[in-house]
Amino acid sequence: MSAKTIVITGAGMGIGAETARHLAAGNRLLLHYHSSAETALALQAELKPLCASVDVVAADLTTDDGCLSLFRTVSTQFDALDVLVNNAGGMIERQAVEDLDWRHLSDTFALNTFSAMRLTGLCTGLLRHGSNPCVVNVTSIAMRHGAPTATAYGAAKSALDAFTRGAANELAPHIRVNAVAPGIIDTRFHERVTSPEKMRQFVDSTPLKRAGTVVDVARTITFLIDNEFMTGETVDCNGGLSMR
Repeated sequence: MSAKTIVITGAGMGIGAETARHLAAGNRLLLHYHSSAETALALQAELKPLCASVDVVAADLTTDDGCLSLFRTVSTQFDALDVLVNNAGGMIERQAVEDLDWRHLSDTFALNTFSAMRLTGLCTGLLRHGSNPCVVNVTSIAMRHGAPTATAYGAAKSALDAFTRGAANELAPHIRVNAVAPGIIDTRFHERVTSPEKMRQFVDSTPLKRAGTVVDVARTITFLIDNEFMTGETVDCNGGLSMR
């Protein structure tokens, strides 16, 4: 198999870093990070023996300039792109509906929705020149169950879910666009925004009686990349916490 050219956003740690590990062997990787330079450089060193090439680049994807900066790096290094994983995102803070303010809403959507939409649009030309090209967006279980104090985050991920289907229709048949919706995943994300008591409640409510791991999500992303007869689909990876 020929080497794939892969861009992963938010790859400095967590799901993005583990996805890079799953996709490393023989491929060309460009790994984006925002503020986690030390972990991104450590990941680069870890993966260098496995990859055809691996580079890391910093950018603030909550701004148009940041998205353009990352795209310029991608287009300078690659003539074609096979895989774009839009993983960058997160819950900035919890806010009750009655406390929602404009800045929180705009920051939440910029991080979780606009960045992925903008970068996908910018990279479409490179993807058209790729081999079996695809985009994988990372959404969240928050769009399924409307978690209290996470309504802005859930709405932003719901918008990304809708964009996934729209882009899949528009970019077919050459470019596939899918998404994965992780459930409660044991990462630093929850250390900041979820109390230990709430985490225990989530686990108790999950039919598989455990939190997910970054490996669980990375395997799902890899599946969506490999399956060439899927587009416009969002795969839930949540241990049964939300079923359809």
